[in-house]
Parts: sequence; C-alpha cells; structure tokens
Amino acid sequence: MDQPDLNREFAPTGVLRVALNHGNRVLVGRDEAGKPVGISVDIANALARRLGLPLEFVEFDRAVDVSASATQDRWDVCFLAVDPERARTIAFTAPYVRIEGCYLAGPDCEATDALQLVASDAAVGTVRGSAYTLTLQRQAGAENLVMFENIGAALSALDRHEVAAIAGIRQAMEAEAAHRPGSRVLQPPFMEIRQAMAVPQGRPAASRALSEFLNELMQTGALGDILETHGVGRGSAIMPEQTEGDTG
Repeated sequence: MDQPDLNREFAPTGVLRVALNHGNRVLVGRDEAGKPVGISVDIANALARRLGLPLEFVEFDRAVDVSASATQDRWDVCFLAVDPERARTIAFTAPYVRIEGCYLAGPDCEATDALQLVASDAAVGTVRGSAYTLTLQRQAGAENLVMFENIGAALSALDRHEVAAIAGIRQAMEAEAAHRPGSRVLQPPFMEIRQAMAVPQGRPAASRALSEFLNELMQTGALGDILETHGVGRGSAIMPEQTEGDTG
C-alpha cells in the first residue's frame, strides 16, 4: 500500500486523531497551561511526523471511555493496556511498556501484603473498566471489588474508610501514599499491565504499519529516551523479542 492510501486508512478525516487516557497518569498528564504532555504525547507526535499527518488529541478521563468509543469513529490511534475484551473492537500492537498494578492500603487496613488483603475479604476500590479492574474481576477476591467511576472517587472512598484499599498503577499509588499518613503500597503487585498502541479493528494496513513504527522506536532506543524523559526507566520497555508468544 502506498503512503497516501495508508494515510487514508490511518486517518480517514485527514487528521490523525489520537486518543489520550488521562486516567493513566504514568503515560499522560497536563502542563500548567492544561496542554497534554507525557509518554503518549511524545509517541503520538513521532507517529504523526512519520506519516506526515496533522495531529489532533482526543482526550478522555478513563480507559473505559477510550475502549467504548472504538466503534464510534472518534479516534484513529490509542494507547491502552492489552486485554482480550478490548481486542474485540481494537487491534493492538505488541506491548511496549510494562507498568505494575498495586494496591494502596489505607491506614486502617491490617493486611501486610497483597495476598493477605485478598484473603481478608476486605472491600477494595477500583476504577470501572480500567485494565487492572478487568484483570481483578477474573481473579480471586473479585467479589470484594467496589467499582468507582474514576480514581478520584476511589481515593475519596479510601479517605472516608469506605474501602480498605484501592487498586491502581504503582507510580500513582506511591504518589498518593505519600500524601496519606499510615497508608502504603502493598507488595507484590497484583499484575503487570502491558501497555500497547492500537487502531480500531478493520484497519489492517494501519495496524501493521503501527507495529512497524513502534518496533523501530524500540530498536533505535527512541522509546527508551521518551520513557526516561518522563521518569520511567528504560527497563520498563518491552523489546520485541520479549513479546513472543504473548496472545494479549
């Protein structure tokens, strides 16, 4: 497929619309002016330059809103954790970075580690539709999950002692623990979240080209540079040979 045809499949509107999930604060945030910044933003800019397309960000507060809109022609490329439910409507690349899912235990929680927390049958808050919630719903202790619409609501419930702990991304949970005396992040992590890029299903050429682009970022070290710029170590990158056999 020549470049003009590929670009039409990537971006039918002529503008590369990239979905940003602000629920994942490791990958995306906002600067003082409210402009999106972060790992996802830098990768998206590199992709737009490669394709020679203008770039537009479509901003969401939750991962579930990104995945739910995959069939609504609202975005062309997204950054989400690989999950089999999402793969029904979203065509994922191989994962490129690993992020740990951990529990933030409140000061009243008696569990000393993640295994004790699950065994205690204590209420655990989690964000509806997030990658870690989808995983926790398939694991032991799923009946003790309490769903919240966003991480702010989950944290408020923790502060009101309505739940013993909440689930989330390790870096974000560590940052929240620092503001809450007596709270702590429990080990071991309950999952390894493998983040990938994706396009809506039905764009096979764009999906292949996106995988090639991402592999090149990995192989040249450009991905590692982006991760380090935003405080995520190069060791979090997943090189292509590490993803063999990953069915996502």
